[in-house]
Amino acid sequence: MSSPRARRLTLAASVTGAVIVALDGTVLTVAQPRLQRDLHATFAQVQWTSTGYLIAVASLLVFAGRLGDRYGHRRVFAIGMLGFGAASAGIGLAGGIGWVIGLRVVQGVFGALLQPATLGMLRAAYPPDRLGRPVAVRTGAIGLAAVAGPLAGGALTSQLGWRAVFFVNVVPALAMGVAALAVRGRAVSREGAGPRLDLPGAALLAVALAGLVHTLVGIPETGWTVTTALGAGCAVVAGGVFVRHERRTRDPLVPPGVLRSGAAGPALGVLVAASAALFGALFLGTYYLQGVLALDPLAGGVRALPLAVMMVLGAPVAAMLTSRQGPRRTAVAGMVLVAAGVLLMSRLGRGSGAEAIGGCFLLLGAGFATVMVTATTVVVRDASVDTAGVAGGLQQTAMNIGPALGVAAATTLMSVAGRGDAAGRPPGDGPRWAADVFLSAMGPALTVLAAVAAAGALLATRLPGRPAPRRPEDRPVAELPDGPPRSEIASGA
Repeated sequence: MSSPRARRLTLAASVTGAVIVALDGTVLTVAQPRLQRDLHATFAQVQWTSTGYLIAVASLLVFAGRLGDRYGHRRVFAIGMLGFGAASAGIGLAGGIGWVIGLRVVQGVFGALLQPATLGMLRAAYPPDRLGRPVAVRTGAIGLAAVAGPLAGGALTSQLGWRAVFFVNVVPALAMGVAALAVRGRAVSREGAGPRLDLPGAALLAVALAGLVHTLVGIPETGWTVTTALGAGCAVVAGGVFVRHERRTRDPLVPPGVLRSGAAGPALGVLVAASAALFGALFLGTYYLQGVLALDPLAGGVRALPLAVMMVLGAPVAAMLTSRQGPRRTAVAGMVLVAAGVLLMSRLGRGSGAEAIGGCFLLLGAGFATVMVTATTVVVRDASVDTAGVAGGLQQTAMNIGPALGVAAATTLMSVAGRGDAAGRPPGDGPRWAADVFLSAMGPALTVLAAVAAAGALLATRLPGRPAPRRPEDRPVAELPDGPPRSEIASGA
C-alpha cells in the first residue's frame, strides 16, 4: 500500500474531485433562471444544460473506470480534472445557449473520467479493511458541498452573474489536475499489463444508459411520449445486446469477478434504492415547502438543512459502525431510517411545524449517509486493485440512475394520484384547491417510495456480516510492508 503521506494526498485529490462535481450540479440549479434570461434561451434549452451533462456522465462512467484500471487512476483523474476545469472556463465565456449545452456535454465526459478515479485511487492507496474512513470523509465532503452549493450559487449569481458559478471551478480543478500529473508514479511496461479494452461493450452500455437516463429525465418534464418510449425501448434493446456480448467476449468491459463477489451486486442495488427514495422524496418535499406552505427557496432550504448536516456528521459514524457491526447491520439500519423518514414525510400537512419537517429530513440525512458510506465501501473494497475503477464506475452509475429513477417515479405517481383525486371534487379557490390536490397525492406517492426503501433494506441483508478478527499471518499480500504488488504498480494510482 502507499505511504501515509501518499494516502493523505490521494484522499485530498479524491475529496476535491468529488466536491467539485457536487458543487457544479448544485450551483447550476440556482443559476439557471439567470442564465435563461441573459442568453434569451427557452426553458427546454436550459434543461438540456443539465440533461446533456447527466447523459454524458452516466453513459461513460464504467468505461472511464476501466480506463483507470488499465492506464492508472491518477493519470485518468488528472485528465478528467484538467478537462473539467477547461470546459468550465469555456462555459463561463460562452456567447450562446448552444455553446453552453455543447460544453456541458464535454464537461460531462471529463466528469465521467474523474469520478470513478476518485474511488479507484482510494482502493489502490488503502488496505481493504481501512477503506471505511476515507470513504466517509469523501461522503461528508459531498454533504458539505450540498449545503454550500445553493448558498454559494445564489451569492455568486446575485453579485457576479451566472458565469461566475462556472469560473469558480476552474482554479481548483486545474491546480489539482496539474498536481496529480506532477506526482511521479512507478514506471511499468504496458505490454501485457491488462486485457484489451472492450470498445463494442462500452458503446452498447453507453447507448443503453443514455436511453435510460434520457427516458427518466424526460418523464418529469413531458410524461410518457413517443420520445421517452423510444428511449426506453433503445435502453432495453441495447442492454440486452450488451449482456449477450459480455457473456461471449474474451475481455468484457465488466470483469465477471466484479459482480460475482456476492456483495457488490446487492450493494449497488441498495445504493439505487436509497438514492431513488431520497431524491424522489426531496423532489416532492421541495414542492411541498414552496407550493403548499408558500415558503421562499431560502426558507425552504433552512427547513431541509438537517439533511445536509446529518450527511456530514453521519458519515464518520457510519464508517465506525461498518467496522464494528459489519456492512449488513449498518446498511439495514440506514435503509430503515430512510424508509422511516420518507414515510413520516408522507404524513406532513398544512399544519406541520418546523420540528416535524426537520425531523423527516434529519432521518433522511442520517440514513442516506449511513447507506452511502457502507455500500460504497463494500463495492470498492470487494474489488481487486485491477478492477477498482470498474467498481467505482458502477457505484457512480448507481448514484446517477437512482436519483433520476426516484424523481421519475415520484412524478408518475403524483400524476396518477392527482388525476384521481382532482376528478372526484370540483375546483375550489384555485391555489388552495391545487395545494389540497397535491397533498392528497403526495401521501400515496411517498408511501410507495418508502416501500422502495424498505425493499432496499431487505436487499441489504445480503451484504456481509461482521468480519472475523484477522491474525497477522492471515493478511493478504497487498497489505504486507515489503512493497506494493505488481497489480497495484500497474494501476498507476
